[in-house]
Parts: sequence; structure tokens; C-alpha cells
Amino acid sequence: MIKFIDEVKIKNKTVLLRVDFNVSLNPNLTIADDVRIRQSLPTIEYLLKDNNKIIIIAHLNNPKKRDHTDSLIRVKSRLAEYLHTKKITFVEDFLKNPHTQNLKPGEILLFENIRFYPGEKKNDPEFAKQLSVLGDVYVNDAFGVSHRKDASLVGLPKFLPSYGGLLLKKEITMLSMLMKNPKKPFVAIIGGKKITTKIKFIDKLETKADFLLLGGGLANTFVAAEGHGLGNSFMKKEDVVVAKHILSLARKEHTRFVLPKDAVVAKGLDSKISEVKKINEIDKKDHILDIGPETQAEFGKIIEEAGTIVWNGPVGYIENPVFKRGTDFLYYSITENTKAISIVGGGDTLAAIAKKEYLDKITHISTGGGAMLEFIENGTLPAIEALK
Repeated sequence: MIKFIDEVKIKNKTVLLRVDFNVSLNPNLTIADDVRIRQSLPTIEYLLKDNNKIIIIAHLNNPKKRDHTDSLIRVKSRLAEYLHTKKITFVEDFLKNPHTQNLKPGEILLFENIRFYPGEKKNDPEFAKQLSVLGDVYVNDAFGVSHRKDASLVGLPKFLPSYGGLLLKKEITMLSMLMKNPKKPFVAIIGGKKITTKIKFIDKLETKADFLLLGGGLANTFVAAEGHGLGNSFMKKEDVVVAKHILSLARKEHTRFVLPKDAVVAKGLDSKISEVKKINEIDKKDHILDIGPETQAEFGKIIEEAGTIVWNGPVGYIENPVFKRGTDFLYYSITENTKAISIVGGGDTLAAIAKKEYLDKITHISTGGGAMLEFIENGTLPAIEALK
């Protein structure tokens, strides 16, 4: 069994705290969305109450070498804004100078991007040991990367007493409830670009959900599996074979697959001009880039009646505002159903809703994309198992 920090007494300790500060950035490298920082604040504040010192370990992007564009220095100032008077020291290289000798109770060290070190992704035991000697206890609050087998996630717990943070506890509780005892009707909305990363997720939901609403590039594959043309839209032939198999299974499970009836199409991704077409009217030059109004209406009616809603992945090419309307419509439909338990997750989905009002109407915003999918598929994750 995992022990969480609110179930034990951690006092007068140096805590190695693994968090997920993999925030999305604007083109000028400022922080676009800081939800992952905000989600870890309760754990940080909880640990600081009992005279603890905190060393924060996190990553940003997936760098191959040290590069200022992936530096966590920009996170330091945002974290300081939220924690007000708490002293935060940024550590450029903990192997050369960890700065731990001057750390006082109630203070924080923020280590530079842990993925700047080759030992992290290799899960090098020696690297994990070098980290472990800097602290007394280890806390994992990084649900969003707990599907990885990196040194700071699965290596560190071998060397120190280890616990789950408050965000990790919340994620596990909410997602376990979703799969064990969902309030009916259970509606799953799945978008995004690729079917390959979500096959197991869809397979699992087929046995649980009453409705599966599909959008985005992923839906195109299923539309093709039903015999419709996709124009210029991206699709792999082998994925269509998989989609046909999934659709046949869905009929046996009595899960209702709801595919787009119409689409917003354009001649290119950057187009400012679009038109709405029925799915059976798509011509060879069209790119399908969003769900159309008829599909929105059908999805909206199903969402309105839902008891449980899980949403992962935008349903349009949200990088262009012209094709963001379908995703926005879904968001507002979910927030208007105040009787439902709603769980929203995935990096692209979080980016799509980042600046929205009514975020408090969502029951739970999961910080995990791949981690959320994998947890629903398997009921656990490698870094969660490491805490046991």
C-alpha cells in the first residue's frame, strides 16, 4: 500500500519532492499555462508547515542536452509568486553544488531540469543514489509523468522512505472511482490526432462507457473504417484496420460509438476560410479540421444527460482559432452539466481550456495525458508501484 503525506508525520526533514512542472510555453518562452504548478501547491504548502526543507525535482520538455529554452528558471519566478514570502533558490547543477548546506526549514531549492542529466532517462541507479543522499524522504507528486520509468520516479524510492503527495492521491482517487463505480450514463469523449496511443484506452472504455464520442484526427480513422472518404485528411491504412476491429467489439459491448456527422473543412491547416460539409460530402482537396454544428448538437445532447464524463483530447485543430469552436463547445457543454462528475485530462486538452472561465465547474482536471490513459488502462503506473 502507498502511504500519502497526510497519513504520516513528516517533520524537520529534507524532502526530495518530484513534481510535474512540464508547463506549456509561448513562442517567446514565457509560461502559457501554469496549471501544473498550481496543482502541486497544496503538497508544497503542506510539507512546509512542519519545519521541513524542500528540494524540488522536475523536468521541462524532453531535451537531448542542456539548453536555456528548456530551463526551469522561468518556473522559479512563477512559483515564487504563488508561495509569496517563501525563499526559493535555483540550483543550476546539483552535482557540482547542491546548495543544501545553506538550506533552512521553510525554504526551497528548485533543481534545474532533471532531464539535462543522462542518468534520469536511463534510470541509472548511481544517478538515483546521488540524488537520494541529498534528502531524508522522497515524495512523488508528479502524476503526469508517473507512467515513466525514470530515475527520479522509480529509482529514488529504492533509497529513501517514500510517500505520495496530495495531487497524486487526488488523481488516483478520482480515476479509480471513475473506473470502478461511474455514475451512469458514462460518457467518454476522445479526441486528439492518433489512434495508436489510445487503442488500449478505447478498448478499456468500451467495457465501461455507455457512449464514446470521437473527434479530432482519431475520429477520421473511424470515419474511414465506416467507408467514408477523408479528402486530404491524415490517416494510416493500418489504423483503419484497427478501427474496424474496435467498432465490431463496441457492438458486442453495447457501447454506442458516436462519430462526426459533419465537419468543418478547409484547404489547409493555416486557412482562414472554412466551410461545413456532411461527412459523405468531403471532396479530395478537403482537410477535416473540426466537428461541425450537427455533430456539436448531438454531442451536446449526450453530454447534457451524462452522469460521468471523461474527456481526453481536443476535437479539432486547435492551433488555428478557426478550428477551435468544436473543442470550446465541448468544454462549455461539460461545465453546464453540474450534476455530472467530470474529469478532463491530456496536455493538449489542458492547453485548450487554460484560459477559460468556469474551470471550477470541472470536478477534476487531471495533470496527466499519457499517465491518465495508462492508469485507466492498467489501474496503476510504474512510479506508483515504486512507492509500494
